[in-house]
Amino acid sequence: MTAPDVPATTQTLQVQGKTRTLTVVGRTGRQSRPIVLLLHGSHQTAAKLRAFTAHAFERLAADGAAVLAYLDGYKQHWNDARISNRFAARTEEYDDVAFVRDTIDLLVRRHGGDPSRVYVVGFSNGGQMAIRLAHEIPDLLAGAAVISATQPAEENFAPTNPVHHPLPIMLVHGTKDPLVPYGGGMAAMWGLRPRGLGLSAPETARYYAQRNQISAEPVTEQLGRTKGGGTGRGKTSVTALHYRQPGRPPVSLYTIDGGGHTVPGTKRAPFLMGRTDLTFDTVAAVAAFCSLPADAAPPDAFRISS
Repeated sequence: MTAPDVPATTQTLQVQGKTRTLTVVGRTGRQSRPIVLLLHGSHQTAAKLRAFTAHAFERLAADGAAVLAYLDGYKQHWNDARISNRFAARTEEYDDVAFVRDTIDLLVRRHGGDPSRVYVVGFSNGGQMAIRLAHEIPDLLAGAAVISATQPAEENFAPTNPVHHPLPIMLVHGTKDPLVPYGGGMAAMWGLRPRGLGLSAPETARYYAQRNQISAEPVTEQLGRTKGGGTGRGKTSVTALHYRQPGRPPVSLYTIDGGGHTVPGTKRAPFLMGRTDLTFDTVAAVAAFCSLPADAAPPDAFRISS
């Protein structure tokens, strides 16, 4: 689906004496708009994530419906939730949690953002940053979507004083992810530069369901198989696992069987990243899960009621 043509401006913030940058996307709209924060992957920037996803998430900002911001990590990385993190953002003590907190404040003051409806979407290293935010400032968030990242193993988990605050969590992960194993274990760059141990994607979903005090058994939903369009040759399929219980924030895991380290439904990733399923609409799924408006997003296909 083609992304709308919406304006984008680069803005700066001073965070603990360091200059940080972000790209704010969208036209001026109504006040009290939901805020969507996009966190890029390792070796990416805000601009690279926009290109990597063909600007697809900007559908959320069409017609001023939401205020969307892509944040830049320090030297293309985040000080994320893993102890094994050896990026400059960690070694040079960049406080990315403070950066996100200050970004929210900026978007509320200058762009009509609603502080009660802040959603974070993170891919890969950005997904690990979203995990950190979900444990350190969950009270500032209304939900999080984690793509191609899993909960760090206990011995690899960086936050020392996590805040126990239930939060809707959506997960998207490919079973053939060559960087972050769907089945858990050591994340690495094609076998090099190990990034530490993580839980499996299903264990990650169960972890957040327990964190949200959901005791009900999950519901499985088959969402279909590609038919020559998405990745070609019908080699991927999508299954959803939903943890739902009245009065509890929901947790959903979208498993892309045969999928790689990608953002499904946006743009075909480079071959080394694995297959990209182009039939599952990640943007529509995020919009429905978080009750966000989206250009032509199917209204009922992915919506989860708490």
